[in-house]
Amino acid sequence: MHKAGDVVLGGLFQIHFFSVFPDLSFTSEPQQPTCNGFDILGFRQAQTMAFAIDEINRDSNLLSNVTLGYSLFDNCLNLAIGFRAALSLASGQEKQIVLDDVCDGSPPVLGIVGDSSSTGSIAISTVLGLYRVPMVSYFATCSCLSDRQKYPSFFRTIPSDAFQVRAMIQILRHFNWTWAGLLVSDDYYGLHVAQLFQSDLSLSGEGCLAYLEVLPWGNDEAELRRIVDVMKKSTARVVIVFAHQNHMINLMEEVVRQNVTGLQWLASEAWTAAAVLQTRHLMPYLGGTLGIAIRRGEIAGLREFLLKIRPELHYSYYGNSMVNQFWEFAFRCRFAPPSAGWVEAGGALCTGQENPADVETEFLDITNLRPEYNVYKAVYALAYALDNMLQCEPGRGPFRENSCATLETLEPWQLLYYLEKVNFTTPFGDQVSFDENGDALPIYDIMNWSWLPDGSTMVQTVGEVKRSAHKGEELTLNEDKIFWNFENQTPPWSACSESCPPGTHMVRKKGKPVCCFDCIPCSAGKFSNTTGKRCTSCPEDFWSSPQRDHCVSKKREFLSYHEPLGICLTAASLLGTFCSAVVLVIFIYHRKTPLVRANNSELSFQLLVSLKLCFLCSLLFIGRPRLWTCQLRHAVFGISFVLCVSCILVKTMVVFAVFKASKPGGGTSLKWFGVVQQRGTVLILTSVQAAICTAWLISSSPASHKNTQYHNDKIVYECVIGSTAGFAVLLGYIGLLAILSFLIAFLVRNLPDNFNEAKLITFSMLIFCVVWVAFVPAYVSSPGKYADAVEVFAILA
Repeated sequence: MHKAGDVVLGGLFQIHFFSVFPDLSFTSEPQQPTCNGFDILGFRQAQTMAFAIDEINRDSNLLSNVTLGYSLFDNCLNLAIGFRAALSLASGQEKQIVLDDVCDGSPPVLGIVGDSSSTGSIAISTVLGLYRVPMVSYFATCSCLSDRQKYPSFFRTIPSDAFQVRAMIQILRHFNWTWAGLLVSDDYYGLHVAQLFQSDLSLSGEGCLAYLEVLPWGNDEAELRRIVDVMKKSTARVVIVFAHQNHMINLMEEVVRQNVTGLQWLASEAWTAAAVLQTRHLMPYLGGTLGIAIRRGEIAGLREFLLKIRPELHYSYYGNSMVNQFWEFAFRCRFAPPSAGWVEAGGALCTGQENPADVETEFLDITNLRPEYNVYKAVYALAYALDNMLQCEPGRGPFRENSCATLETLEPWQLLYYLEKVNFTTPFGDQVSFDENGDALPIYDIMNWSWLPDGSTMVQTVGEVKRSAHKGEELTLNEDKIFWNFENQTPPWSACSESCPPGTHMVRKKGKPVCCFDCIPCSAGKFSNTTGKRCTSCPEDFWSSPQRDHCVSKKREFLSYHEPLGICLTAASLLGTFCSAVVLVIFIYHRKTPLVRANNSELSFQLLVSLKLCFLCSLLFIGRPRLWTCQLRHAVFGISFVLCVSCILVKTMVVFAVFKASKPGGGTSLKWFGVVQQRGTVLILTSVQAAICTAWLISSSPASHKNTQYHNDKIVYECVIGSTAGFAVLLGYIGLLAILSFLIAFLVRNLPDNFNEAKLITFSMLIFCVVWVAFVPAYVSSPGKYADAVEVFAILA
């Protein structure tokens, strides 16, 4: 289709589905390839470009005094045909196109709307980019085309596959589909999508592919049979297809042949709106399909324009052969002269007076304009860029020496400069501008194929996915409107493995994708209260429940007053205190009797008081350890025991002095053991222990500690001694005094019976030393509360 103008825009459209190339024998001039399988929607897209240019020419506010023309070609969905057409448009080498009688002026085509495929756009824009010829695609989605280094003159009014892939992953995430199959076409479009999909799905960590298959070009029955076998055997119920509708036609023939049902199809924008697939024959299999669709738009006046088109009765190369082919397809007729046998077979001849409105086709259905809306925006983008360029004021231009471009000397690269900065709003209300990669603002509609009870089909919008400057990419779905082609009318379940219940975590199956896993119970101390991928460690003071689905407080362990061991030790301590108190009262009551006075009453009183303190200090080792009890228990214990042992030591020394005094010349020894000396000795010996305890508490004080090393599910409250050296000095000092007492008592053990106290002291000190020698290893090897129990036993013993 061609129309002359001051400035001509080129267009590449898919008017036919298939192409046939003649056999190249190299013995004669090759014939031109033939195209078949008329695509009525592709023809409507081409007519939309013609309408947009006609509308711009009638608009006095846009490109006034400039007439736009067009030259539209059919790429037959074939790279070679489309590439040759693009080069012909850009170079002006098409012999039949004559725009002027002179050779001066702008090139025949300043910009091209197309191509409809990513493969064609990549090949064409690679060459056109060298000459900076603008190319605005309405249907090429490969994200590789966003590379401005390789494709500096490429633009598009459709979102890239990168956004479409992320939108598809959002749908999978929304319905919790983690196990899906992916089918792609064998071209740049499909293979690049496969790479993107695998990468983005792996990064999201929310799903994986059960299989990835490449659909062949043409009807390769063996390969299609193999692919459908893979789909049938797979446990994945969701099938994602990034391919063209001719791929789907061939694939569905095999799906129907093998009767593969129960699949949820996810369609890319390339075939979401393909009416050729929405038939009674295929809807039992494709019903419920969810698809990404190009943004729907409204184009006022397009239907009236389509009704006015008429064919040319006399075919010419520089004419509207596309219209003639549409006419023959729509009205099932042939223009004169018809092919041999057409009339004889009862075929009708086209008159050119047929009315398109009388034929029920998609051609006049403008309620669902999607690729056409992108074509419309692409044409207007080129027109606004051209208009902005022509409004340049001389001397203020963006080119060399502030010059402006003129219509007579216009070059494509000059139009490219303005196209990068174009910004306008369509009558439908959508803003059109291009980012630094030549991509338009991405937005898609989510479509659903409904299979109605009467056998008819309906494709309806059930949501949208878009990117905004503030919220990022967001998916909106109206699930109440979605038709599911399953008996329970609910979304299918598609996962390699069931979600792990609470208390377990996922362990990947060897040799399988990450979505295939076994559920293993969480280890002790960890929990999982959701269907998460991993177990989480409980906080320090908590432990996992038996079911491993939540954390519970750890058991608290210490030597308690309420447990049998604590009760027994407390009773023994109080009994010892009571007995000491009774004896002390008896001694005080009989303090003036000869027996008490002869027994060194003052030392006896001090000894009984120290014994009471020793019994009572053991109570500090029972109960939950706190800072003050940890600091007091060893200090009180050490001072009390030193006071007790000091009294015994002095008492032993007094006995020894009396024995010496009974011998001739030994009377002077008693003057060193008078009452004052006895008090002073006890005080000094006890003060040394008090100094040791004070230094210990100041330098490295004992403190309460929560020990979790003994038991994972328990917290053992204990007192850490702080300084081991301080504790060792405290015990060593007590041991030193005890050994001295034992040695002195042992030396005087053979005194007369009137002084048999020495034998008792010897025996007592021997038991004391034995107990404390046994205490050290028992204390060190006893964990938690049992260390406190050992120490209490040692004190009481």
